[in-house]
Amino acid sequence: MNIDPKLILFEETMPGGWNRSHLLKRGTALRLTDLEGGANMAAIFYNAHNPTERYNMPDTLKAQFISCIGKGCACYSDLGRILVSVLDDSCGWHDTISGVSNARTNERRYGSRSYQEARNGYYRNGHDALLLELAKHGLGKRDLVAPVNFFTKIAVDETGAMSFVAGNSRAGAFVDLQAEMDTLVVLCSCPHPMDPTPEYAPKPVRLTVWRSAIAPEENPCRTFCPQNERGFINTVEYCL
Repeated sequence: MNIDPKLILFEETMPGGWNRSHLLKRGTALRLTDLEGGANMAAIFYNAHNPTERYNMPDTLKAQFISCIGKGCACYSDLGRILVSVLDDSCGWHDTISGVSNARTNERRYGSRSYQEARNGYYRNGHDALLLELAKHGLGKRDLVAPVNFFTKIAVDETGAMSFVAGNSRAGAFVDLQAEMDTLVVLCSCPHPMDPTPEYAPKPVRLTVWRSAIAPEENPCRTFCPQNERGFINTVEYCL
């Protein structure tokens, strides 16, 4: 999908290992672009006006009979409404089941490098970065839920063993998320906890917000599965 430059409201490159949040208003969309390939962008979504309503991974997967996020899917809240829908996606697989890194997983993979030693070059982890961003909105540990790890693919074999799939996202890969209600998007670009790369080398991601204004009735995600029809109706009624 090409974005009309006249519709772009905001654009910024988020460095690797960083955290950020954005209020994505209903009818606008956010494109995440993996600039170098191999990025990981953990994202959690909240109702911007009532953050006790937030992204619910189990309901998202159960409602759509999926195990990962891709084009046509929607991210459900714990109240059966749709926070964002995936309008387009050139990557094809975004992990929903593996969570984020923490201080312990970082130390096992990369060793110890604290802020006192390396200042802004210290090894940031996903758990602490998301908490730091949540704190800016009066939220904390009890509000932290399993995120979507955009650009990362995790395979599960017949025994239930999970493995990181290298090369899932190439340079220029993107995913487009339209807000179906006013949505607080909390982001973190730290490496995925299962990424076997021995060096701490988080990748930058380009953020582009534009006025998509695709009506729920015309959104192709609505017909992805019968459950999405109900989810879109619930969301439209809430936004009346």
